[in-house]
Amino acid sequence: MSKSRPKIIAIIPAAGSGLRLGGKTRKQFLPLGGKPVIVHTIQQFESCSDVDEIDIAVPESAIVEMESIISRFRLHKVGKVVVGGARRQDSVYNILKTIAARDSDILLVHDAVRPFVRPKMISHLVRVCREHGTAVLAVQPKDTVRRSVGGVQFDQTIDRSALWLVQTPQVFRAKLLIRAHERARKDRFSSTDDVALVERLGIKSRIVEGTYDNIKITTPDDLELGELILERWEKASAN
Repeated sequence: MSKSRPKIIAIIPAAGSGLRLGGKTRKQFLPLGGKPVIVHTIQQFESCSDVDEIDIAVPESAIVEMESIISRFRLHKVGKVVVGGARRQDSVYNILKTIAARDSDILLVHDAVRPFVRPKMISHLVRVCREHGTAVLAVQPKDTVRRSVGGVQFDQTIDRSALWLVQTPQVFRAKLLIRAHERARKDRFSSTDDVALVERLGIKSRIVEGTYDNIKITTPDDLELGELILERWEKASAN
């Protein structure tokens, strides 16, 4: 990497328990096509030439397991494995504290259980972030969206053309993301989304249209769908 260009670091918070999906196994370590879900996720960033480093946060009890996985699958871009926090936001912050980032460096935050983001999409997000300071993947809902009051009957149909389902990676210039997290900690503000933290600084994130393959694996149905997506990807690459 040239010293003159910004460093690009992927941050993967993977400290969630996620035990409902896999019993005693956290969902990020469940097998998908013969490899742990998190390995598929990391390999997308390994395959992206724009990404220089990958930093991961896991539960303290999973540090040894994660380090073993990194060695077994030769994940050479992984720089640090740190202890995560109780919330996703805490895990991201724990990684941020270990990064000696320049203001111009670019940080990508990605869910550990989204294994189907294409490397070319990661590169596209980086380009958009360089121009606009932030970039976030999202897709529009396919179904009709209706509002319900009390969960008993529908109240209103929502115009879905204005709605987006937010995915990851979410990409930011380092100074923005670090400042957003520091402000949130000072204000005791909590969010499951880094975009929301940055928006509190008065900065709007640039939307980059993603794909419907980029699912987050949280339920058994998601894992089954993931197997189908992986099979389709493997067939396409073989042709």
